Amino acid sequence: MEQWLEHMVAQLHWAPLFLLIAIMLYLLGKGADVLIDEAVTLSNRWGIPKVLIGATIVSLGTTTPEAAVSVLAAVQGVAELALGNAVGSIICDTGLILGLAALIAPLPLDRAIVNRQGWIQLGAGVLLVAACLPVGSLSTLFASGGRLPQWMGFIFLVLLAIYLWLSVMWARFGSVSEEDAEADDDANTLIVLLKLVGGVIVVVGASTILIPAVREAALRFHIPPGVIAATLVAFGTSLPELVTAVTAARRGHGELAIGNVIGADILNALFVAGAAAVVTPAGLPASPFFFKFLFPAMLMILIVFRIGIFMSGPSLKRPFGIVLLAIYVAITALSYTQ
Repeated sequence: MEQWLEHMVAQLHWAPLFLLIAIMLYLLGKGADVLIDEAVTLSNRWGIPKVLIGATIVSLGTTTPEAAVSVLAAVQGVAELALGNAVGSIICDTGLILGLAALIAPLPLDRAIVNRQGWIQLGAGVLLVAACLPVGSLSTLFASGGRLPQWMGFIFLVLLAIYLWLSVMWARFGSVSEEDAEADDDANTLIVLLKLVGGVIVVVGASTILIPAVREAALRFHIPPGVIAATLVAFGTSLPELVTAVTAARRGHGELAIGNVIGADILNALFVAGAAAVVTPAGLPASPFFFKFLFPAMLMILIVFRIGIFMSGPSLKRPFGIVLLAIYVAITALSYTQ
């Protein structure tokens, strides 16, 4: 599919190419607006806190590109790319996306839920690293690397199912304020769900088409491939989360932005890496670079996020957003010096 899109985009002349980019940017914005509106409506109608809606339903939709890319990479024999996509997406989601959202507007915190989901987020990251360790030969860790075995991928998917089930159970005990609990009785819940799914499809679909279109435009402007890889490709699969989180923050629903990022991180560890490992009999290889740099960087940004939650009051404010962005920029810059 991706190769077909790249081929089709490459055949376009300048005018149709820029028109395509403009249309996809417009659809991204409209799709994100619909997604946020229906997620908020669903939160009000079901009496479920917005952060839980963001951490489950919205995150399942926006992590679709990461899952598709990683599973396809694993099937095609580029298994290390599959694991790198999962780890890199966690770094991008927590540093770049949450940092930008916090810069746009302070993000309200439901401390009980964010703490609970946040510890699962950190635990999933630690589990991913631990599962890749070569238990019988730790002394060669930084020379030979490790591997996420196929059987562990199945365990990850079971843990994912348990997490989603627990989220549904916790949602039953969720509470919202009286103001937020005023549901629109005229809207049919099924229609709301269909609109939400439609918003996810538009966001993911527009992102899928936009990335090769922008990459082609950049190549025509003779921008070096390395620059393209370091910018467009690096966060391409995280674009749905980026658009959703920024739109949520801009429209005053910061809880959805936080929930989306936390949920996306959990799903990247359990769903994206787990599904990619399951389709690969030999498992996903983790080169020494993962243990020397990528895994420590991922754990560091997750720990900084936990510290930020602990030190914050009722909301994540702009200074903490600057901290997260600075860490993301530093990680991205240092990754090219390794």
